Amino acid sequence: QVQLVESGGGLVQTGGSLRLSCAGSGLSFTSYILGWFRQAPGKEREFVAAISWSGGSTYYADSVKGRFTISRDNAKNTVYLQMNSLKPEDTAVYYCAADFDPYDYGSSWLGRRASSGNYDYWGQGTQVTVSS
Repeated sequence: QVQLVESGGGLVQTGGSLRLSCAGSGLSFTSYILGWFRQAPGKEREFVAAISWSGGSTYYADSVKGRFTISRDNAKNTVYLQMNSLKPEDTAVYYCAADFDPYDYGSSWLGRRASSGNYDYWGQGTQVTVSS
């Protein structure tokens, strides 16, 4: 049984930082692109960031580029999202997800895979709230 379990969400002031973690089990971790998505109340789920199986390629939504950093530790079956300079508009439930793809074709390929429909497994989400 595949499980993705997020942690690290919480309440932070504008300009603050949070680090989300997502631990995977029941899957061959290095065969998957890992991504972060978010969904704010009343809005559709949107792509945030993705990382290739090797960690060698990353891709970000324009709204978080330069503020968020995605990374992974394959030895720990964990993917991270470091979020800096947080804004109220970053408030959302954050989900990690896994997309079966054991190749690394670069960041542009990650961008083409950025649709939520391409991802096979999802975590339950963790709430991030940024106060103004």
